[in-house]
Amino acid sequence: MFSYCTDPDTLSGLTWLSCYLTTGKHMALYGSFGTVLLLLAITAPTALALGFVGASAARSHIAPLSWLGKFYIAIVRGVPDIAFFLFFVIALDQGIEYLRHKLRCPDWSEPIRQGNDFVVCSAAKMPLSSAPQWLHEVYGFGLAVVTFAIVFGAFAANVLFGAMRAVPRAQIETAEAYGMSRRQAFWRVLVPQMWIYALPGLSNLWMVLIKATPLLFLLGVEDIVYWARELGGAKTARFTSYPHPDWRMWYFLALLVFYLAFTRVSEVALERLTRRLSRGQATAAGEALRKAATT
Repeated sequence: MFSYCTDPDTLSGLTWLSCYLTTGKHMALYGSFGTVLLLLAITAPTALALGFVGASAARSHIAPLSWLGKFYIAIVRGVPDIAFFLFFVIALDQGIEYLRHKLRCPDWSEPIRQGNDFVVCSAAKMPLSSAPQWLHEVYGFGLAVVTFAIVFGAFAANVLFGAMRAVPRAQIETAEAYGMSRRQAFWRVLVPQMWIYALPGLSNLWMVLIKATPLLFLLGVEDIVYWARELGGAKTARFTSYPHPDWRMWYFLALLVFYLAFTRVSEVALERLTRRLSRGQATAAGEALRKAATT
């Protein structure tokens, strides 16, 4: 904070506002934008990888593997996102602590389930109560990333499964007629061509993922929604050097602008990617590009 901000009562106008917007909590708000971007940067490729594995399993000729892939797609897509987010985080957290409890406290005689309480020994807590704050935050963020990746991986698997089936069967048959094995036809013919069919669905999924990032707030991560609500609420001089009325509308308006700008940038990038992948493809977009090049 600036040196002249030591006595906010003597400040006025833009000087007061500049001091107010550079407090420690506001720095945490600005840093939380990085948390959202980091979540997207990690979750998107992880969910895409899970989706590819799920789609490949669903179209497998091995029956149990195909059942497993289709079950993964159906069970996650059939449960409301908010219910799955809240359930899976609790289940995963308690599952980790349960395993640690069995390993670290074998002599524990009390029941773990005590009514509505889940009680394990202190050595099994994840993370430990003596761990630094940053470790608690990283652990919570890690649980959020795993949950996001599993949920959106199922949606990606459904999109990719449909894209694999959209590639003309004649392409695969031709590759096999030229002597390619089933695996070679999959990696050299099917996978390169499926992306143009998958991109519209993946584009929509990316937009949904962006809009789902406020769920971090429900998972206990101090994201931009948490800080907007915390800083925007009415503050009195008893609790802060910068008292103000309820300003949540302005904070959430800033979040609105951020998300609109981010989605607009994403739309432009995805549109350019679609044009690039459409070149040479036997699709309506590919035909349009060929006609434009010849005229």
